[in-house]
Amino acid sequence: MKRERKTKKRGILRWLLALYAMLLLAALLFVIDGRHVRFYLNGPAETELALGSAYEEQGCRAVSAGRLFGEGRELAVTASGEVDGETLGDYARAYTARWLFQDYRAVRTVHVVDRTPPEIVLQTRLGYAPSWLEGYEEEGFTAIDNVDGDLTDRVERLEHGENVDYIVTDAAGNTAAVSRRIPYSVGRPTIEPTGGENLEIPAAFSFTDPGFTAADAKGHDLSAFVTAEGGVDPTRPGRYERVYAITNRVGDTISVTRQIDVVPAVLPEAVIPEEKTIYLTFDDGPGPYTGQLLDVLKEYGVKATFFVTCRYPDFFDMVGRAYREGHTVGVHSASHNYYEIYASEEAFYEDFRRCEELVYKQTGQHTTLFRFPGGSSNTVSSFNEGIMTRLTASMNAMGYQYFDWNVDSDDAGKTHTSWGVLKNIQDGCEGKDYCLVLQHDVKDYSVAALRDLILWARENGYSFETLSMTAPTAHHPLAN
Repeated sequence: MKRERKTKKRGILRWLLALYAMLLLAALLFVIDGRHVRFYLNGPAETELALGSAYEEQGCRAVSAGRLFGEGRELAVTASGEVDGETLGDYARAYTARWLFQDYRAVRTVHVVDRTPPEIVLQTRLGYAPSWLEGYEEEGFTAIDNVDGDLTDRVERLEHGENVDYIVTDAAGNTAAVSRRIPYSVGRPTIEPTGGENLEIPAAFSFTDPGFTAADAKGHDLSAFVTAEGGVDPTRPGRYERVYAITNRVGDTISVTRQIDVVPAVLPEAVIPEEKTIYLTFDDGPGPYTGQLLDVLKEYGVKATFFVTCRYPDFFDMVGRAYREGHTVGVHSASHNYYEIYASEEAFYEDFRRCEELVYKQTGQHTTLFRFPGGSSNTVSSFNEGIMTRLTASMNAMGYQYFDWNVDSDDAGKTHTSWGVLKNIQDGCEGKDYCLVLQHDVKDYSVAALRDLILWARENGYSFETLSMTAPTAHHPLAN
């Protein structure tokens, strides 16, 4: 018995000695390997940001690395340090990674600099037409800088021949220079529209006139005296006319007419999925429950479509997260105030573009997908007769595709429970091969129904897709 105990003790001792030797060897290898944290900055370690611009984080990776065993796993990196793009100065963005109970740090330096030159605005007196012998009397100018303010008294003015050059430099060394062609009126001028007398443009929110040139018989520039009349509504396809005219000091008038054709975009045809498909769509966010919703979608590997608003600034970053995680982001409304956005086409466009700007700032991409607040069939806009008919036509003409739905969870109506939302969707999907499901990620009970909805859908043979320009639109009949 004693011999067995001694044998057992010797075995334990040998095991401990072996373990100690292994640990000692591992420690020696660790020291020889020289393990440390290696950072990889995306972009330069020192960069400049134009004053007034928003800083866009480029990111940083960190890994453990050594001489013998190379790079290990990627480490979590935390970024800190604010960059105020509205204030000149140098800012530090720190990237911290923790490894083996120690913090390692890399720094990117951001220099906020003034890159904007002053703006020189030349004033003109309509109808002023000096003769060559009279010489030129300055019509006036101003120079304003975004940092230094009024620099008019620092403008250097150089007159030579038939031209006047104006040059000014701000404190940051940014130089602005413009030239004025002295409009000596000697003979009958001609006007030539830039780009020709026939112009074709795609439908868009705004139109910028390409301009024109005007000169008299001796080549003196008279463009400053040209007036342009005739409106162009770039949101509505059709033919428009702009008339450019100039009258000299003796009252002679010449004019030229430009014909402008606004051409609608050609939208791709919808492709009906061949298998049973659910398109999850969420309106009115981002909000306090959007992060939770994204967590569930990520857990099950499901992608959805978000029609976002600008109502909850504290959660704007969720738009960027949704995009980065492979979801589709479209425009819903900046304000979601029906009586404001449907007051006129111009009010709708202004609201739309504010929301579109949010999407661009968060994703770096413009979107062509959107959903009308209340859907295209809403009747709340009836106080402005026919506006939905006009808006659907103009938005499609500008290349935007709108989506309604064919399955309503009713989470913005009378349903206020997760099981009720799930039941509504299940009933709505019955008999349909594809389902555009309307939900709202600002409703906690609707978000709470998502997990059971995904499980039910998969058990019943549905797959999940995001909306695109070729997805089914489920357009409702227009009521206004």
